[in-house]
Amino acid sequence: MARSKYTSAAFLGGFCAALALSPLPAKADNGGLSFYLPGTFGSLAAAPLVPGWAYSTIYLHVAQSAGGGKSFAQGGSVVLGLNATADALVQGISYTFATPVLGAQATVAVLAAPGNIGVGIDGRITGPAGNTISGSTGDNRFTVSDVFYQGSLKWNQGVHNEMVYVSGNIPSGTYDPNRLANLSFGFTAVDFGAGYTYFDPKTGHEFSIVGGMTYSGTNDDLQYQNGIDFHIDWAASQFISKNVHVGLAGYYFQQLTGDSGAGARLGDFKGRVFGIGPQVGFIIPLSEGYQGYLNLKAYKDIEAQNRPEGYTAWLTFSVSNAPPEHATPAKPTYRK
Repeated sequence: MARSKYTSAAFLGGFCAALALSPLPAKADNGGLSFYLPGTFGSLAAAPLVPGWAYSTIYLHVAQSAGGGKSFAQGGSVVLGLNATADALVQGISYTFATPVLGAQATVAVLAAPGNIGVGIDGRITGPAGNTISGSTGDNRFTVSDVFYQGSLKWNQGVHNEMVYVSGNIPSGTYDPNRLANLSFGFTAVDFGAGYTYFDPKTGHEFSIVGGMTYSGTNDDLQYQNGIDFHIDWAASQFISKNVHVGLAGYYFQQLTGDSGAGARLGDFKGRVFGIGPQVGFIIPLSEGYQGYLNLKAYKDIEAQNRPEGYTAWLTFSVSNAPPEHATPAKPTYRK
C-alpha cells in the first residue's frame, strides 16, 4: 500500500483534533484545569498531509470531578469540590501548502466551537468581595469558545517524520468573570512544541510522541496568571487493513511553575495528571479526489494532582484531498 494512503487521512483527523481539542473545555489553572487539554496529539501527529484545504468537525465531551475535600480557585473564589461537563462541536479549517518552507510541509488552521458547559461546586469560601457562601451552587450555559489558531512544519525522511508547531487563542469576548461556566478564557495563551512519528506503511506499525509547553497571560478580571505547563502526548497504533487502524494513546501533564497574582489564593497550585485510553480510526473513500477520516478516542485520567479527574472523549470526522492513487513510499514528497 502507498504510504500516503495512511498519512493523509489519518493525520488530518489527528491534526484537526490536536488543534481543536486543546483548549476548549478548560477554564484556567485557577479552575484546576489548563489551557492545553492533555491528549490533544495522537497517532500520525508528525506525518505529512496532502496539500490543499481540509475541513474537520469534532464532537467533544469532557467530564471532570473532584471530591468535596479538594479545593480550587474558581472565578476569583476558593471553592470546595468541583464538577464540570462540556459538550462542544468544533468546526475547523486548515490549509497545507504545496511549496516547502524551510524544507518542510507547512500547515495553518483556525477554528472555533459552540458548546454547552455545566459547572457545579459543593461550597464556596471567600468570594471576590470577601463574602462567604456555603452550600451547593452551579452554572450552565450554551456559549462559544475563543478563536484558535495553529501552524506547523513537518519534515519527512522515509519512515521518520518530525514536526514543530505553535498554537494559541484569540479571545472571543464571550468570557464572563461572573459566571462559573465558560468556554473562553479571559486571557491569551500560546502553546508550542515538537513531535516525532515513526510510520512503516509496509507493516502498518505507527508510533507518535509530541512534547510542548504552554505560557498563559494574566486574567485581568481575576488577577490570576497560570504557571508554565509541560505536556507529553503519545500514541501507538496498528493498521489492520489499509483503511482501519487501532491502538492506545496516553499523556503526561506537569505544571512547571506556580500560579501567581492576587487571585492565586491557593499558592502555586501546581497540577499534574497521567492518562491513557483506546483509539480507532477509519479512512473513508468519498467522491473522486476526496476522502474522509472518522476517529474515536477516549482518555481516562489517573494520578491527578491539583486537578479534577475524569475522562475526555471525542469523535472526529474530517474531509481532505485524496492522495495520488499511485503514490510510492520510496520518494517522500517533503524533505530537504
